[in-house]
Amino acid sequence: MFPDGFLWGAATAPHQVEGGNVGSEMWRSEWMPNSTFAEPSGDACDHYHRYPQDIATLAGLGLNAYRFGVEWARVEPEEGYFSRAALDHYRRMVATCLEHGVTPVVTYSHFSLPRWFAAAGGWSNPAAPDQFARYAARLTAHIGDLVPWVCTLNESNVISLLLHLRVAPAAAREDGLGLAEALRAPAPAGTPKRGGWPPPDVEIMAKVHRRAVEAIKSGPGNPAVGWTLALIDIQAAEGGEQRQLAVRQAAELDWLEVSRDDDFVGVQTYTRERVGSEKVLPPPEGAATTQTGWEVYPPALGHTVRLAAEHARVPILVTENGMATDDDDARVAYTRAALHGLAAAVADGVDVRGYLHWTLLDNFEWTSGFAMTFGLIAVDRTNFARAVKPSARWLGAVARANGLV
Repeated sequence: MFPDGFLWGAATAPHQVEGGNVGSEMWRSEWMPNSTFAEPSGDACDHYHRYPQDIATLAGLGLNAYRFGVEWARVEPEEGYFSRAALDHYRRMVATCLEHGVTPVVTYSHFSLPRWFAAAGGWSNPAAPDQFARYAARLTAHIGDLVPWVCTLNESNVISLLLHLRVAPAAAREDGLGLAEALRAPAPAGTPKRGGWPPPDVEIMAKVHRRAVEAIKSGPGNPAVGWTLALIDIQAAEGGEQRQLAVRQAAELDWLEVSRDDDFVGVQTYTRERVGSEKVLPPPEGAATTQTGWEVYPPALGHTVRLAAEHARVPILVTENGMATDDDDARVAYTRAALHGLAAAVADGVDVRGYLHWTLLDNFEWTSGFAMTFGLIAVDRTNFARAVKPSARWLGAVARANGLV
């Protein structure tokens, strides 16, 4: 069993599901000549218009929480101009959650950025903390009275993880985020800036985050505020012990320490990586892998949740966990095993407030296009028809029981 009031839900990112996000730097990248994207996002899942149906379906399954993102490029399409229509849209999304008894967990920035912001240097621009704080304040003024949970930034440590580990986690391992440039860099001194990403400097992103937290805490409302981090279960193979410790410190622990001043930290975990003396090792021979090529390793979640609790010293919210597969039985088996690890951590006293599965809908997985299927709900690419998978019904039953079934 899990604690009373435990959040059971699913997560999405706006650019991956909404469709028509033409003001985003990501959209521009998708349509560039010789783009590395398999296909453009286009209408995605048309969640921008179909969110009432999707939230109702989520609630009907028995889930009680929905993590979704606000698209900054819609709210502030030009610097200093805020769209009242877009702000009203996201307030309606929050209200729809509440009408269905669903707790909204709102992410203010999930990778994609306004074109004007990226063109000015993105997060590496000295003005970025003030610009993001201004946006956070305006958004909070419009929805803050209704929102109990806010994530400022999604996986700010992803570039740091890539440069130190030479591998990127989960759905973030995509050239559309400027990550391939980092992989080609000869050393961690390489600094990708494409798509608005900064140098992998925890101090820069911590400043952005802190300024946003101040703006959000100024009200209205009193949401719990934190950020989410990509936490791979980094394990040492023989001879890799020192490297594993150094990588974990720079790519994960330094970032977790920033969360000590927050109300919670969002943990996003999919798999493990084993570090040898010179390189990251491939999955063990014969190990099952996902559509993305990662080892199917559900114990990773319990391990990273314990790590986060130890170093951040704040409550944990699992904001992403799942697998890309077209075998829904495998999705259930993976999730069941991951939840066993999470339950064991809770039993040992780790303060975990919820589990939000990645993802609600089969969606646009960055440069992979629509080929990767992480969703609990399938989406017909021709007419947007939704089809609930057995894994969604199983997770809903777990949520209703507040424990594994």
